[in-house]
Amino acid sequence: MDVRRLRLLRELADRGTVTAVARALSYTPSAVSQQIRALQAEVGVQLTEPAGRGLRLTDAGWSLAARADEVLAALDRAEAELDSYRSTPRGVVRVAIFPSGAFLLLSGLLRRMSAHPKVRLECRDVDMTPVEVPGLTADFDLVVAHRDDQAPPFDGERTTITPLLREPLDVALPLGHPLAAKERVEPAELVGEPWLSVDVGFPVDDVLRSLAVRTGVRPKVVQRINDFRITEVLVADGFGVALLPRYSANLRTVALRPLSGVRAGRNIEVVARRGATERPAVQLVLDALVAEAETVTSR
Repeated sequence: MDVRRLRLLRELADRGTVTAVARALSYTPSAVSQQIRALQAEVGVQLTEPAGRGLRLTDAGWSLAARADEVLAALDRAEAELDSYRSTPRGVVRVAIFPSGAFLLLSGLLRRMSAHPKVRLECRDVDMTPVEVPGLTADFDLVVAHRDDQAPPFDGERTTITPLLREPLDVALPLGHPLAAKERVEPAELVGEPWLSVDVGFPVDDVLRSLAVRTGVRPKVVQRINDFRITEVLVADGFGVALLPRYSANLRTVALRPLSGVRAGRNIEVVARRGATERPAVQLVLDALVAEAETVTSR
């Protein structure tokens, strides 16, 4: 049954005449009559009968009008609830975030969102490569991803990209390493060093490969570990050097030194399907991520 026609039937029950309904709803009387006849055809039951020069409801018409009150009230409640979702942040927001990004941002994000109890965050750490990011937007409202400076940007045709911060990648050295005494490290000074890197295809490894182009010597990677916490321990214990993100590293266990003459960094961005941030709850979480990223760079 067409909801608009149900409304007209209820109005006829309340107002008594087709003319009164037409006047109240800015219809013509013939349009009201036409819609009532169409509703009768939909339900297959006579809803009105002639009464002098007008129409009156049959018993079936009165019965349907009573049920129409229940249906339309339920629809009004549903519309009101949807309006609250449109105007007030509420509901579940699903966030995927790469592990070291979670280390950097997640605690602050959750602290900020604790002030909004009607929004429930479902966060998952996902060890993602840049090529996997667009596919993740099918399962998550927001995907916090990273890519190195030389990598192409994420596809902006089907997604929206919100930059959070650029995190420099520095050379991590054991505290007693001779190069730890320098303010900056030249790429040529690292030739021959054993390297600890991440799996091929992840942003940090892409930067390491650019060092090979710069020096003409392919770095000798002795271990590939995606967890920067483990890499820090191995660097501190003298098993090699590594590229580590500046804001995430523990400076009490390793020495971080910038690379001289090489732009080494990763761009942390939020990727979402187009239209996803139209939900107030999703936009609220995105704003909280942006605010938290600003605190990271100001430390």
